[in-house]
Amino acid sequence: MTPTYDKVHNRFKFNGLHFSYDELKEVAYSLIKEGQPYERITGDFLMDWLDHRDYMYVTTSGSTGKPKEVKLMKQAMVNSSIATGNFFKLEPGDKALHCLPSHFIAGKMMFVRALVLGLEIDFVEPLAHPIFDYDKCYDFCAVIPLQLKYIIGHIHNMKNIIVGGSKVTKPLIEKIKKCEPRFYETYGMTETVTHVAIRQLQSKSAEKEVYFKALENVSFKTDDRNCLVIHAPKLVDEDLITNDIVELKSNTSFQLLGRFDNVINSGGVKLFPEQIEDKLQPFISQRFILAGEEDADLGEKLILIIENPIDPLNEILEMLKGLKSLDKFEVPKKIYTIAKFGETVNGKIQRKKTIKTVLEN
Repeated sequence: MTPTYDKVHNRFKFNGLHFSYDELKEVAYSLIKEGQPYERITGDFLMDWLDHRDYMYVTTSGSTGKPKEVKLMKQAMVNSSIATGNFFKLEPGDKALHCLPSHFIAGKMMFVRALVLGLEIDFVEPLAHPIFDYDKCYDFCAVIPLQLKYIIGHIHNMKNIIVGGSKVTKPLIEKIKKCEPRFYETYGMTETVTHVAIRQLQSKSAEKEVYFKALENVSFKTDDRNCLVIHAPKLVDEDLITNDIVELKSNTSFQLLGRFDNVINSGGVKLFPEQIEDKLQPFISQRFILAGEEDADLGEKLILIIENPIDPLNEILEMLKGLKSLDKFEVPKKIYTIAKFGETVNGKIQRKKTIKTVLEN
């Protein structure tokens, strides 16, 4: 029988203690009244989850546009939790570390998974460098890349770690290769109740996967732009059309190429900034993005925007011209600098806002 949103699993534990449905309401109220700011946000979420409604509103991160409120059915959140549990073979009583903020869907879903699957969840302050019991064994943990960067020396007792929210950089991927846990890059969004596809990263325990694989009851196709269309009837009522250009391997797996609205047409050649950024990761230590700027001859020319570069720009440009990994059209024609990238509240780069700021100045 499929679990429902109005039940609390009898094996659920929150920071070592089991709470019934009614007891959890008291916990939520206490967090709101007496907790730290991050605990008050969690209390608000739990009160929303435990009320009489069969839906709740969740705010998007705003990384690809203005933050907006999305109405999610609570049963869809339960269904997502079950799919994740089945993928990772999570069992009642398994232990999970929760170090994400409860503002957004990823943090909310960590609690929902625990409530539905009967996990014992340890909730710690969602800092860039989370502090937790480094000697405790955890079956499941979700982090953003920035957090993983800081805790990567303390994850030897973790089994499965999902990494999402922003791109996993090449330097971090190299560190992951030397670690024992299994690491997974996720693909999803608020509208799909977090991830609908997962790609395993290379570590000591696992080989790298090129393609994202769908969770159960999810399938894919593409539209006439080669953008991904998600069919997930247990999560959303209608197929969800994205702006992510992909290469389909099958109707349940794909390779992510880049955002349709980021594609640069330079002299008739289509350039995917995200793919070129991957090639440049080992050579530029500061944060950077690639973009297109209007050009009389090419239509658009490729530009590089770096946040507070250390090296002189002419030296960076000469270095890029000498890289054998870049095709000639992939070498930026100009470099701009910016003191601080536009960011969402959870640290994602706001690409469009940053590019607009640079080009207007």
